[in-house]
Amino acid sequence: MRQFGLTDHWLKQADQALRVSLGPAPASVQDSPARGVVASALSDTQRRHAAGLMRINHTGEVCAQALYAGQAATARSDRVRREMAEAAREEEDHLAWCAERLCELDSRPSLLNPLWYAGSFSIGALAGLAGDEWSLGFVEATERQVESHLDDHLDRLPAPDQRSRAIVARMKEDEARHADMAVAQGARTLPAPVQGLMALTAGIMKAVAYRL
Repeated sequence: MRQFGLTDHWLKQADQALRVSLGPAPASVQDSPARGVVASALSDTQRRHAAGLMRINHTGEVCAQALYAGQAATARSDRVRREMAEAAREEEDHLAWCAERLCELDSRPSLLNPLWYAGSFSIGALAGLAGDEWSLGFVEATERQVESHLDDHLDRLPAPDQRSRAIVARMKEDEARHADMAVAQGARTLPAPVQGLMALTAGIMKAVAYRL
């Protein structure tokens, strides 16, 4: 029975990985923040640039799903596992919003999403194995960096692209709340070298996902 439960668990993880990285966008529970925002005309250059930025954001949400799944799989307590599951559910809305906007911009998600998912799941699982306080610290550090990166995107998105701006602004609010949740649950501050490595890895992902 134990072996069956373990096999069932990892089959479920594999199914989620395929759905998030290769499948159609999930239906969002909450309406997209872009709903009701009038679409403005964009030049070809503006559209390509906006699509590149939203592709980065979509990839970031794929990575978030993987990180939370990995951390939930190795969490020590049911409480932390539930917190990870709830945050992942909200990230599904972000994933759906970004996918919808990419379609509107006549673009596509990153071709490397399966790779991003696999790497992020592994990192999340390792963070979980380090203990719940460190895992929560990883959530806080990740979400703070994402919040900063989304703020940068608000500066870089073409001024007429109010639909993308509405999505990014809402995502930024949610990521800040996830970071605050981690702190409230007892997150430990990650060492500066670890946070630096995280920022470097994220920088590589953003540079590649913008184009691929």
